[in-house]
Amino acid sequence: MPAPERLPAPGVTTTGELEELLAEGELTVVGRIREASNAVLLCTVTHAGRTADCVYKPVKGERPLWDFPDGSLAQREVASYLVSEATGWGLVPATVLRDGPYGEGMVQRWIDTPQEEAPGAELLALVEGEEAGEGWKPVAFAEVGEGRTALLVHADDPRLRRLSVLDAVINNGDRKGGHLLPAPDGRLYGIDHGVTFHAEDKLRTLLWGWAGEPLTDDAREALGLLDAALAPGAPLATRLAELITPVEQAAVRARVAHLLRTGEHPRPSGQWPSIPWPPV
Repeated sequence: MPAPERLPAPGVTTTGELEELLAEGELTVVGRIREASNAVLLCTVTHAGRTADCVYKPVKGERPLWDFPDGSLAQREVASYLVSEATGWGLVPATVLRDGPYGEGMVQRWIDTPQEEAPGAELLALVEGEEAGEGWKPVAFAEVGEGRTALLVHADDPRLRRLSVLDAVINNGDRKGGHLLPAPDGRLYGIDHGVTFHAEDKLRTLLWGWAGEPLTDDAREALGLLDAALAPGAPLATRLAELITPVEQAAVRARVAHLLRTGEHPRPSGQWPSIPWPPV
């Protein structure tokens, strides 16, 4: 029997085929990613002669949070993927909700990153002084030990800028540096979207460098597509209704409408810590 075909990089295989593989394939647990706060299992998934690496997060392995309903993080990860796809940006790896070896959970395409660098290493930096420097955007000052501070900056990168808009839409409460995955093909992915879609403002991110700046034409176009896709009865709205609450759905529509109305990147509200901890 021939060995299963290793799935090509995203962009070679259609999104539909990739989702089918993740949803219908046989999951085999390879190991556990122990750095994660919730149970995260590295798996292979095989279907119709194809195999890919993936991440499986069973609902049973989620730690309860005081401000999110228990057992809802996997659904929020899938909802984040669906919203990302509706923008046309493809910023979240293909993600499905399905049964697995340890019950229902989210299964997401594994993204290979360069082994010599930590995820997002070339996109974030700490610099001395009060200026970010050319090609960088300032975020905040951080203590680096011995009474010294440094300026936390992120790259002035259009991929990050798109991700900052997506985070504002899904109300991402945990955009850390380790959640940024640059792929070998030049694409950038964001992962770990369990703490999203809250009806209250929970936006915590390292990507504040564009706060208050006008949205790009690219972002306005993507938000327009998303606004139409979120209309009651539209396919995306119907799928989101299976994953998040009606109040949270209304809040998503309101955030998209607000971004289109103001035409600018949001600023920290001051009512909630604006940067996640730990930041990386």
